[in-house]
Amino acid sequence: MAELHIIGQIVGGTGFPQNSLFCKWGVHTGGAWRLLSGLKEGQTQVDIPQVGDMAYWSHPIDLHYATKGLQGWPKLHLQVWHQDSFGRCQLYGYGYCHVPSSPGHHRISCVTWRPLGSWQEQLAQMFVGGGPQLRSPDLIYSGADRYRLHTEAMGTVELELGVIMRHFDKYGVES
Repeated sequence: MAELHIIGQIVGGTGFPQNSLFCKWGVHTGGAWRLLSGLKEGQTQVDIPQVGDMAYWSHPIDLHYATKGLQGWPKLHLQVWHQDSFGRCQLYGYGYCHVPSSPGHHRISCVTWRPLGSWQEQLAQMFVGGGPQLRSPDLIYSGADRYRLHTEAMGTVELELGVIMRHFDKYGVES
């Protein structure tokens, strides 16, 4: 079987309305992919930047997959959350990006967005907090019904990923 190693980190997030941020992440693959080692989901710590607006997480990612086909290439899906001084958490953005399909070191900027909701929900969000969330997180990366959502752009999550491919040449993939 062909093997794919993904080694890197979620560097941090910038451009969000407030700081005190953390990130929940996961990897989605097709049915032909098997995780040999590593965690396919996780969560960073909360960072409150003292200077600038970049929240640094430096959260490690180390995954090892085996596959017999290219269909369902891995995608990273992200959720950025804000934690206030009372420990309440509010969703600040969803995002996803494809793992690069070429070997080497890659810097990736993953843009995020969040659902808007009605004007009543937006008003309540300003005073009470919270806000609309997706019922099914699959919408983040599937795109099936995502076109019907009303969203607003949020910040950007920076990733550094090293991709190592092994035995893909036996399956007709040149690296």
